[in-house]
Parts: sequence; structure tokens; C-alpha cells
Amino acid sequence: MLGRSRPMMAFLAIAALLSPLTSPPAPAAAAEPATAAGRAAAPERVIKDQVAIQVGSGGVARVRETITYEFGGGRGLVRSFVTRRHDGVTRDRVQPVSGVRASSPDGGPTRVAVREKGLNTIVEVTGDAPLTGRRTVVLDYQVRGLVAPMGGIEEVRWTAAGGWRVPVDEASVTVDGGAMIRHVNCFAGPLESAVGCTQYYTNHTHTQGVFSQRQMLSGDHLTVVVGYPAGSTGGRPIYERRHTVATAFSVNAVTGGALLGLLVLLVGGVGALYLLRGRDARIVDRRAAEGDHAPVAGAEFEPPDGVRPGQIGTLIDERADVIDVTATIVDLAVRGHLLIEEEDRAVTGRLDWALRRLDRQGPEDLLGYERLLLDALFTAPDGTARESVKLSELGGTFATRLARVRSAMYDDVVEQGWFARRPDTVRSRWTIAGMALTVLGLAGTVALALLTDLALVGLAVIIAGAALAYGGQYMPAKTARGATVLAHTIGFRAFLERGEPPAAADGEMGARQRIALFSRLLPYAVVFDAVPKWAKTVEDAGERAEGADNLYWYEGPAEWDLSKFAESMRTFTLATSGSISQSRGL
Repeated sequence: MLGRSRPMMAFLAIAALLSPLTSPPAPAAAAEPATAAGRAAAPERVIKDQVAIQVGSGGVARVRETITYEFGGGRGLVRSFVTRRHDGVTRDRVQPVSGVRASSPDGGPTRVAVREKGLNTIVEVTGDAPLTGRRTVVLDYQVRGLVAPMGGIEEVRWTAAGGWRVPVDEASVTVDGGAMIRHVNCFAGPLESAVGCTQYYTNHTHTQGVFSQRQMLSGDHLTVVVGYPAGSTGGRPIYERRHTVATAFSVNAVTGGALLGLLVLLVGGVGALYLLRGRDARIVDRRAAEGDHAPVAGAEFEPPDGVRPGQIGTLIDERADVIDVTATIVDLAVRGHLLIEEEDRAVTGRLDWALRRLDRQGPEDLLGYERLLLDALFTAPDGTARESVKLSELGGTFATRLARVRSAMYDDVVEQGWFARRPDTVRSRWTIAGMALTVLGLAGTVALALLTDLALVGLAVIIAGAALAYGGQYMPAKTARGATVLAHTIGFRAFLERGEPPAAADGEMGARQRIALFSRLLPYAVVFDAVPKWAKTVEDAGERAEGADNLYWYEGPAEWDLSKFAESMRTFTLATSGSISQSRGL
């Protein structure tokens, strides 16, 4: 039976051998692309990363790194060295890599480019054409700052291998310092890993540390630690000051000088303000007694130095503001240039006043800003004149005209000789200069903080600019004449704030004369914020006047009499100031 099967078995064996030869051959063109595609798809990796470190005098290490790299169509490889570590808030320990050269015995890439990126030094080695398959690249470089004294020994600690963008099959490191090794250790994995490496030991002479690690992932590192006797290399760690927010705003000779200069500048500014503003105070104190003269002489009233309410308001706070315009409107009514008519709230459904222009007085007694104010009130938005206007209707072109009134009030106090220059112009110049200096300081602080440790210089400029802008509000200074006029208003203001009429007014004047006199004082009470008390004085005088149910310059609705004047006047001044503010003219 066995003999019979042998011819059959031989036949089957021969047929099996001949079947590949007799089958139709596959096209060669189809096989080649498949091979090329397989090569293109092959992932890149490091087959071996062999690092030999020779630690020399001063802790300078010469390194030769032999890399067996599997290329998959790229032009080169990228190796990352950890060359900087944070060592405290303001300093870094650095281990700079320098003198990088590349060579290859089998046609690998050799062109080297080195750059810093964060805590790492990136080395790129590229060639002229895409590469596939295995190539060997040899890197030679120096590393400084590897050695640091640790108690009674010198310790070398270095992330000697790893830092690749691709996996590493095997990495090995040898460290030779020319001295007897006291201890060795190693760590593998992420940068701060505490996991030991695959293997580490010393050679038989204990002068060389040997370390190895298999299967490293992309981004993993192999950190080696070798201890030598103290003084073996004489190496010292290298530290650099790290530029951070803390260091950018640190105090040093330059920034300290800048802050000292700022202090001197601020003290000098206070001194300058004292010389300017203190002069006002000295003159006011010296002549304050002149302001205590009786404000009533016989049957006539003369305000201090003959100034108008709007002028006094601008003189006191050096601003032509809402209250000054409101006081001027009341003053124009009291002097007979317009009539204030309170509308009946029960009829109109809201509280409002009508201002009606009068011709009881000629324009010759009007100052420039008063004339502009009358024109602003009684000029319609289309430019035509109008005889009356409601307080609630002020708006439109009124804001533009009111700005001219304000400007004229500043011009007036200069014409009176109370200021050498317009207060608003002086404030604007100092404020603009301060703001410009502040902006310059902000830009300088950002630039200095990003590039240097002198950011406090920029901060000093910011403070100086802000102080200049703030102090500029106090820079307008009165002349001696202006300070004298201001001194003469002190007693007059105290008189109005008391709200008590002089005894001579009650004893020598009739009721209507008292009403006229006290009305004449009312615009100044508006400036000094004493309307409630002084309006009550006018009200009391009217109640004693037989048949007095209105004022010659203020008329109320039906059933209104002077007993309601104080409240009406308080409401009117508030409403007028509100209308002016809403017009955005001031």
C-alpha cells in the first residue's frame, strides 16, 4: 500500500511546485505602487538613541549622540533639549547646548538649525531630499552647567536622551567624569517623572555610569543622575534672572532713582500749587476784613465791588458752570430784562415756567456774556427771535449758544483782571499734558515690563501724569486783584447764608422797597447756595406788603401769592439747572 502511494505523492509534490510557475504573472506596474505606498505609510521612529557624555573641567560636558532613525519620507529629524528649569520665582537654572554639529556615515541629513523655544532648545537636522529607511545621524555638542554641588558631592543631572516627536525603541546613555562615581540613578517618562529607567549601573572601575531605557513614547525623556566626589570637576550651576512680572517691577538703582525723582516732582508740584494758590489765600486773609462791610447803604444795594452773580460764581470756583448761568437768569429777571411766569400746574398738568423778554431796561447795562445768554434764550432753533420760551423747551441750538455764553464768562473774568489767563484754558493745558504723559507712561510700562526689569520707571511716569492731570484742576490762579475781589465776598456770603435782612432795611424802607432790595440779593444767594433762606426773606417781606401777591419780576399762577415764593423759587432754580444740564451746554 505504501508503495502504491509513493507515485501519487510524488505527483502532488511536483504539481505544487509547478503551480506558481504556470499561474498568470501579476502586472509589474501594479506591484510597484503598492510597495511605494507601503513605504510612504511607514511611521518614523528612533531605532536607537545612544548618548556618550564626557564631563570635563568646570562641569563642561562634551556629548556625542548617535541616532539610528527610521525615515518615512521626511527631510530630517527634530531633537528637543531641556535647557532651562525654573528655580524659584525670579531665576532659572540653565544648561545651554552649543556647538551643535551633525554628520552621517550613510547619507542621512547633516544641515543643523538651532533655536530657543520656551524652556527648550530645538535642534533640527535636515537634508536636501526626502528620506526613507534607516539612516544614522551623529550629533556632537557641548553642554554647560551640568554639575551642581550637593552636600559633599558634585552631582550631574541631565535629560540626556529623549525629547523626540516620535517614539524611541531604545535609548542608552553613558556618563564618564574621570573620577570614582559615588552613586547613580535615572528616571524615564515625562519630564518630572519619578519612575526609574529600565537599567542603570556603573562599569567595573566605577568611573562610568551606564543607563538604558526601552520603548519611550513621543515626548518622553531619560534623565540621568551621577554623583562624584566634591571638587572632581569644579563645576557650578548656571543661573539666569527670569523676566517675570515680579522682576519687571523690581526696585533697582534705575527704578529707585525714578521713584525718588517722582517724589521730588510731586513735592515740587505741591510747592508750586502753594505758591500759586497760597498767594490767593494770603491776599484773601489780609483783606477779608474789607469784605465784612455792611452790604446795604441807605436805600440802595451794591454787591461787593459791583460784580454780577455770574462773575462771582466763576471767580469763586474758577468755573463757569450751571449754577452761574441759573443765577444770571434770575439776575436778568430782577434787573428787568425778562419776566419769569410760573404756569398753573392744575391746567398744564406739569410744573413749568415761561421766560418772557422785557424792554424795561436798555442793553447798555448788559455784560457780553449776559447779552449772549439773552440771545440764547430768546432765539428759536430756526434762528428767528422769540418773545418767550418755556423752560422745558430749552434745547436744540440752545446748547451750542450756551457754550458761547460759558466761553464769554471766562473771557469776562480775564477782562476784569481777576485772572491772567482763562481758567478753563489753563486747566485744559495741564490736563491734556497729564493725560498725554499718562498714556506715554502706560505704553512705556507695557514695553518695559515685556523687555526689561525697569517697568517701575513707566509706572512712575503714569503716576506723574495722573498727578499732573489732577493737579491741573487747581492750576488756575487769581491775580492780586481777583483775590481782593474774592476777599470782599466773604462777609457778603456770610450775610446771605444767615438769611437775615439788615435792621436798616426794616426800619427805613417801605415794604415794596424791601421786596426790591431782597430780590436784588436773591441771584447772589443762588450762587452761594442760600436760596431757601433768602427766598424766605423775600417771602416774609412780601407778606408784610399790603396787596403784594406777585413780584415785578416773578409772577405765579392764579391763587398764588408771595407766601409760596420760597418753594417756587427753590423749585425754579432746580428746574433751570436741570434744563441747562440736559441741554449739555455745560
